[in-house]
Amino acid sequence: MPVTIRSAVLADVPALLAIERETVSAAHWTVEQYERRVSEYRILVAAQENEVCGFVCTRVVAEQWEIENIVVSESKRRHGIADELLQTVLNDARDHAATSVRLEVRESNNPARRLYEKHRFRESGRRRGYYQIPSEDAVLYELQLSGL
Repeated sequence: MPVTIRSAVLADVPALLAIERETVSAAHWTVEQYERRVSEYRILVAAQENEVCGFVCTRVVAEQWEIENIVVSESKRRHGIADELLQTVLNDARDHAATSVRLEVRESNNPARRLYEKHRFRESGRRRGYYQIPSEDAVLYELQLSGL
């Protein structure tokens, strides 16, 4: 089933919250935080048959982009949706002359780490004990876009 990638709108916030709540490793935000992010940041949603099944939240500061959250509905995982969302962000970053894309991920989130490494992100550091419940390191990744 084809996936459509589009910019999020405020009406998508309940779906974003529902998808995020399914995923322990996702960043958990309030309704107000999502509403602010839809207005001030770049959130892309993946939809199948007009139903939101995943999203990526990106913060842009000049030439540096940061992926804050990328989440796919549990029932739609392992269908390439996160890959499509990430590829769209990377294409947009290149189109807007970004020099790098950064992110952090729980050390134990191996599927996400494999996805980022597939797209040539490289580990750039760690934040010891950054995540809580359970306490876990954040692995920092960066993709340098200049020269690609």
